[in-house]
Amino acid sequence: MVQIVWFKRDLRTVDHRPLFEAAQQGPVIPLYIVEPAYWALGDTSRRQYLAIAAAIEELATRLRELGAPLVIRIGEAAEVFRSLCESHHLTRILAHEETGNDFTHRRDKAVRRFARQADIELIEYQQFGVVRPLLNRDDWGKLHGAYMDMPLVPEPTRLMRVTDVASDSLPVPEALGLLDDGCARPQPGTRASGHRLMDTFFGGRGLNYRKAMSQPLEGAKACSRLSVPLSTGAISVREALKRCYAVRAEFGRRDARDRPVPLTAIDSLVARLHWHCHFIQKLESEPALEWHSQHRLFEAARRPTSGDDPMLEAWATGMTGFPFVDACMRSLIATGWLNFRMRAMVQSFASYHLALDWQASGTRLARLFTDYEPGIHWPQVQMQSGQTGINTPRIYNPIKQGHDQDPDGQFVRRWVPELGGLPVSFIHEPWRLDPESLKSAGLVLGDTYPVRLVDHVDAARAARDRMTAVRRENGFRTEAQGVNTKHGSRAGQRRSGRRPTKRKSGAGDQLQLFHEP
Repeated sequence: MVQIVWFKRDLRTVDHRPLFEAAQQGPVIPLYIVEPAYWALGDTSRRQYLAIAAAIEELATRLRELGAPLVIRIGEAAEVFRSLCESHHLTRILAHEETGNDFTHRRDKAVRRFARQADIELIEYQQFGVVRPLLNRDDWGKLHGAYMDMPLVPEPTRLMRVTDVASDSLPVPEALGLLDDGCARPQPGTRASGHRLMDTFFGGRGLNYRKAMSQPLEGAKACSRLSVPLSTGAISVREALKRCYAVRAEFGRRDARDRPVPLTAIDSLVARLHWHCHFIQKLESEPALEWHSQHRLFEAARRPTSGDDPMLEAWATGMTGFPFVDACMRSLIATGWLNFRMRAMVQSFASYHLALDWQASGTRLARLFTDYEPGIHWPQVQMQSGQTGINTPRIYNPIKQGHDQDPDGQFVRRWVPELGGLPVSFIHEPWRLDPESLKSAGLVLGDTYPVRLVDHVDAARAARDRMTAVRRENGFRTEAQGVNTKHGSRAGQRRSGRRPTKRKSGAGDQLQLFHEP
């Protein structure tokens, strides 16, 4: 019997049931497939590949130590399996379920068809608190909690290898057409980095987590930053949660003055880890959310945005004329990361103030995020763009956000250096200065820095009018009730063996934003 364990977004050997089950049965081929067609998509990028490649190399080292080297193949997944079936008399494939973008959804269906036709057993295991199929959202919390309460699956003590299995080399990004995208050193998606992040967070880095997570400069340090190793699957959500619970129990026995981080910081991290699965469940239950608005009346009101739209390009490159928005986008381009509130703001700004279609702006954002997780990304893009019908539209004021989150202008000065000569009182609104004062600060609007694309007050008013018009249409409430039944949070519902935090009804979907726990 020859088995394949197919690694996808689960690049680890601990808490990996397919690998553990295969190790109990006999020889195994650990397999990772590099799919060039996937890396040619509009929502994938070099920074994502580099994060995944680091995790693959780490995984390969560990699998070799356990006795079975990782086999890498380049190509289309079903064809790779067909080739291995012919050369090694494949009998079964074990893999985790994946809730990815449309490409991976169709790819997995093609692999299932191949397995049926070739009479090969294909076993897919639940990877985290996402349930397939989910017949009723009312039951999700209990199912999620039961899964998270289960013990971690141990790492196999030894793997039996299959001999004479050829392996390709892991391609360099350029071989896949992934050229420089402005992020020189993206955060790695490795297991080692995930454990270091947890060590430093609980060791004191998360001291001001609850306050700093909203701030673009402080948040880069204070946030857990686990989103990248979670997105590659180098660590599992269940593993991260159990670490949180263990540390919280230990810290709870200490005097408050002896805790490196407060218990409330750990509770906040736990909450965000729970919402990770809540959002992915939405895309699992309705894969079309990558393309279609959750609420059909908002879908009917959509106006497409072309890929070369000048406003889309200005927004995506940090050239809108709004300093705080531009600083956020330039920071994201350079680092591959942005804190959760700023992710929500830039998406809101694109959809409301610039009236860009959420799918076009969401695609550009996706490839800028090193931690791109489709199951979180697309429901969040829709939520921040007012497409769900069940969430209160949040039209962020980019000027107020700048004053609130960057009051001294440090973040803007770092990422929009052409504004460095402006006084603090005008750093977020350079258009309020007269031309002579601007010139003395080394700034000419429309030349050294763009004129703002819109008047943000007028643009916000127009956005509210658009939203109100849709919400007043016949059948809006009935459709919204259907969306809530299928996707809405069930406040207070059990999600683990721990007591849930009390929240106002309907507040749940505002907590987890764009995969930053």
